[in-house]
Amino acid sequence: MRAGLSQTLAVAVLSVALAIALPHSFFEDWGWVAGPGAWLLCAALVARLLRLPLRGALIGAALAGLPSVLAVIVGVHWLGAALAVVLFALWCGRLAADPELPAEVV
Repeated sequence: MRAGLSQTLAVAVLSVALAIALPHSFFEDWGWVAGPGAWLLCAALVARLLRLPLRGALIGAALAGLPSVLAVIVGVHWLGAALAVVLFALWCGRLAADPELPAEVV
């Protein structure tokens, strides 16, 4: 639960900051790089805050973000982000219970 709330807050704050700082055209041209980069940066922050293994959290963030790609393609970007947050939170809950999880996945 804490991972999901933390990721939501981090993504929201970073999204607002980027929206204020950068023109809309930036996101049209570079959103495909900026979005995943921001998502992973926020996941790294969450891992640090919750004392989760960084590698495991980043693997979970990448896997949780995959369904979001489909959501972006069909035009429901924020629905995909919400789904990714839920998946990331579930992954982090499992990771907290079993810190060796990334070794089993890779």
